Amino acid sequence: MGRYDDIEVQGAERERALAEIRDQIAAWGLAMPAVEPLPLNFGLGRFREIGETEFWVANETEHGYCGKFLFLFDGQTCPLHHHRVKHETFFVVRGTVRMQVGGDERLMQAGDTLAMPPGTAHAFTGEGAALILEVSMPSVPGDSFFRDERIGDGGVT
Repeated sequence: MGRYDDIEVQGAERERALAEIRDQIAAWGLAMPAVEPLPLNFGLGRFREIGETEFWVANETEHGYCGKFLFLFDGQTCPLHHHRVKHETFFVVRGTVRMQVGGDERLMQAGDTLAMPPGTAHAFTGEGAALILEVSMPSVPGDSFFRDERIGDGGVT
């Protein structure tokens, strides 16, 4: 069993999702890092509604940085959460993302950036397929706090 088995999509659903993601990435003319994608459903079993797929480029805890791509299907949401320590900056590579920050909402287009200081509640939803680059402090277990208590820490995002 892997580290994320309780929150990661498995089986045929995983294979279908990854095939669709590969097709969309190819249609955009992009290349992704040679890493194992993590299609996450946050343990809720509703991947197409509440989920995302992460491509971890680096998580260099000793050197103080992390970089990963976050893929969202149309209407798919990374649920509301915050970090106590991690500071993140999001860059929309492709598509449109509806970003919830605290009580505000903003529509972000390809090329837009948004810094997310620690303690700031945030969620994001793909308006069509979307790809985000997250550059941040390292992702470490125990620093993700989701509003939906059924999710728990999960050790990711």
